[in-house]
Amino acid sequence: MNKLLLIGNLTRDPELRYTPSGVSVCNFDLAVNERRGGQDSVAYFRVTAWRELGEACRRYLTKGKKVFVSGTVSVRAYESADGKPRASLEVTAHEVEFLTPKAAEQSGSALDGPVAQGYTQVEPNDLPF
Repeated sequence: MNKLLLIGNLTRDPELRYTPSGVSVCNFDLAVNERRGGQDSVAYFRVTAWRELGEACRRYLTKGKKVFVSGTVSVRAYESADGKPRASLEVTAHEVEFLTPKAAEQSGSALDGPVAQGYTQVEPNDLPF
């Protein structure tokens, strides 16, 4: 089984184009933050969404938005402009969920005051564990 689940932020606005047969395809790049052994790193993925999913991505996503992507992954080898061999992780999206809250979209920040609109603040003593 080949299935990849990612949560990350778009590094640029999505690009929508059409195949010669008229099928829409949307591409965007996703930056996924990782923390391993106290070290922070970022992994980059090129995401492709087809047809209605791609059109929705182009319509509602912009650079910086947080998304969840589920799909299949492949590796593409290529040669960079300086002649060095490189590899790119490419994901064909089967599902894309938009995670940036509406309040952050309208205000331009992740939080609107101490608690984002539409979310409830929970005190640590109220947690069941």
